[in-house]
Amino acid sequence: MSIKVHHLNYSRSLRVLWLLEELGLEYSIQPWERDKNFRAPAEAAEVHPLGRFPIVEVDGRVLAESGAVLEYFADREGKLKPTDDDGKVECTFFMHYGEGSVMPPLLVKLILTRLRTAPMPFFVKPIARGIADKIDGSYTNSALDLHLGFVEETLGKRPYFAGEEFTIADIQMFYPVEAALLRAKGDYPNMTAWRDRVTSRPAYQRAEARGGTAVPTGAPS
Repeated sequence: MSIKVHHLNYSRSLRVLWLLEELGLEYSIQPWERDKNFRAPAEAAEVHPLGRFPIVEVDGRVLAESGAVLEYFADREGKLKPTDDDGKVECTFFMHYGEGSVMPPLLVKLILTRLRTAPMPFFVKPIARGIADKIDGSYTNSALDLHLGFVEETLGKRPYFAGEEFTIADIQMFYPVEAALLRAKGDYPNMTAWRDRVTSRPAYQRAEARGGTAVPTGAPS
C-alpha cells in the first residue's frame, strides 16, 4: 500500500500522521506551508478540489476530511475502533462532536479576540469591542461553558473518549481539546490529564516530530 500525506503545518493533518504511526503503516509526507496570512496554499486545490488539509493519496485514491480519513484506515486495518456496542456509539458520537459542536464557538472566540486587538482607528475600537462583547455574551461564552463542561465531565468518568481504550475518537478530539486548553478560560483538570496522557504515546511523539504541533499558541484553527 502506497500512502502519501499532504501535510500542512499547524493543521488537522497531524491527526493522519498520528493515526498512521499508531497503525505502524509506512507513509511519505508532501509538506505544505501556510502563507504570511496563515492561509493554506491555493495550489492544494490541484490535488483535491476543496484544497483543504489533510489530503491523503492511497494507491491512487485521493482522500480528504480528517474524520473520514481516520475511519478509512481504522476500518481497513481493523484497529483503533471499539468492538463493544457502547464503545461503538461513543466513538461515532465523538468522531462528529468535536468538529460539529466544539470547534465553532472556539473559532468564533478566536475571531473575536483578533477583532479586539486588530489595528483600527481609535474611534472604531470601542464599537468593535462592543460588538465582540455582545457576541461573547450572547453566544460564545455560554456555548463554550456547555461543551467544555461536557467534555470535562466525560473525561472524569473514563480515561478515553470511547471508553477504557484509546481509539480514533481520541485522535479526532485532540484538536478541539488542545485548542480549548490554549484559548478558553477556566480550569479543566480532566482534559489536561487526558491531553498529557495521549501526547505521551510514542506514536503521537513520532507524528509530532515529523509534522510539528497541531495548534500553535495564537494561531487560527
